[in-house]
Amino acid sequence: MVFTEEELIPISALAHFSYCKRRCALIHIEQLWSENLFTAKGQIMHERVHDEKRESRGKVRVEYGIPLRSLALGLIGKADMVEFYCQEDGNWMPYPVEYKLGKPKLDDSDKIQLCAQTLCIEEMLGIHIEKGAIFYGRTKRRQVIDFDSSLRFDTIEVASKTRELIISGRTPLPVYSKRCDRCSLIELCLPKVMQKKRTVKGYLFRMMNEP
Repeated sequence: MVFTEEELIPISALAHFSYCKRRCALIHIEQLWSENLFTAKGQIMHERVHDEKRESRGKVRVEYGIPLRSLALGLIGKADMVEFYCQEDGNWMPYPVEYKLGKPKLDDSDKIQLCAQTLCIEEMLGIHIEKGAIFYGRTKRRQVIDFDSSLRFDTIEVASKTRELIISGRTPLPVYSKRCDRCSLIELCLPKVMQKKRTVKGYLFRMMNEP
């Protein structure tokens, strides 16, 4: 299947979906957003990266803020930075780098976002990319990511499920966890309050329907 330009969804939605389906729906279905200290700092970091100009250092060329799309997966977005390394045959091999403010996550949301960018680059250039990296601001280090078959499969699956969620127009009910406390949308999502309401409603329903 080939998607049209109008059917493309943001690559960032895949990271939101992997982190929390409700967060993804609040942002991409209900069009809600709220800044906190972490999102503001992250936005500043990305703006600084995207404002950089092209660099060239011998056999390495660096491009910033490259527009991306995949009509096969139905994705659109932008790469923070792509380093191009000159190969022995004279061709340039892309090495995508994503910038994140914090530290490596326990889930694969960041890896999936970078892999989605890579799949877009591969489709656009007709090549195969083996590795990329995520730079984390807190650790000041790069985490090298191997684009193996498992990560590629997970990324394609998440892209499909994210599209299904957005098309459905339905926002999932909240399930509170510790990660909610770090989410900038917690005051809009209200996971503790909403979950408590569901619990009370369920209790009353059971009481009324008991023989």
